[in-house]
Amino acid sequence: MKRKIEKSKMLLQFAKVLKAGEKSQATIEKYMRDTGQFLDEMGEGTLLTKSGIVSWKQSLSGRYAITSANSKLAAVNCFLRAINCGEYSVKLFKVQKRAFRTKERELTKEEYIRLVETARMSGKRQLCMLLQTVCSTGIRISELPFVTVEALQTKRAVVSLKGKTRIVILPERLCLELSDYIEAENIRTGSIFITRNGRPLDRSNIFHSMKKLCDDAGVNKDKVFPHNLRHLFAVTYYRAERDVCHLADLLGHSDINTTRIYTLVSCEEQEQQINRLGLLV
Repeated sequence: MKRKIEKSKMLLQFAKVLKAGEKSQATIEKYMRDTGQFLDEMGEGTLLTKSGIVSWKQSLSGRYAITSANSKLAAVNCFLRAINCGEYSVKLFKVQKRAFRTKERELTKEEYIRLVETARMSGKRQLCMLLQTVCSTGIRISELPFVTVEALQTKRAVVSLKGKTRIVILPERLCLELSDYIEAENIRTGSIFITRNGRPLDRSNIFHSMKKLCDDAGVNKDKVFPHNLRHLFAVTYYRAERDVCHLADLLGHSDINTTRIYTLVSCEEQEQQINRLGLLV
């Protein structure tokens, strides 16, 4: 199906499809942003062609990391299917699975503790509790509104998103700390992490609050973002239990291969393991 690019009209159609598909707000915003960039670079009034999209794909490899490029391609492929041009979809770049984690981007337990203590000493109690809630449960930021006053009674948060329901275990000590927090903040019911207007905290606000904490805590800003707290939970759990199947359940992964990244050792750890093999004579 031949289509000329009409950015506003196409984005409106795409947004309706994403909402109908019950995509999360964060996913909708990202897909719309990436698709808007794609349409700008292709040019208003330009005819969509497979060759043109392939050329655009190749231009991404010189400007973005492979994972970032693939993320943009996934958004554009979704867009093409939404406007009935699925035949123009392109393959993602092939990525070789890493055998180890990059130390430069990994948040350590010591750095996490510094962040928590800095937030506490600075009087940022909400941020202090938010950091601990995410890191002690492995919960996604999108699932945070399901940590409610009522959930503290059962020590279980029932998360229902995208037609799926899962249980997030809330550690006993966390429940005690959150109980003190909601009493001090006079939060009687519903979501615990809310704005002054009573709405669930926005992802971008959480992201920026965490970044602002970094200078005072002496932690590299590149290491501090919500998913790295979830990552720290997963890595710490796996080191203690060595149970990737149970970890996948705790993280809410439907595909155990997604959990594999948390079982990787660092490059330095792998170097030590190889040195211990004793294969040099």
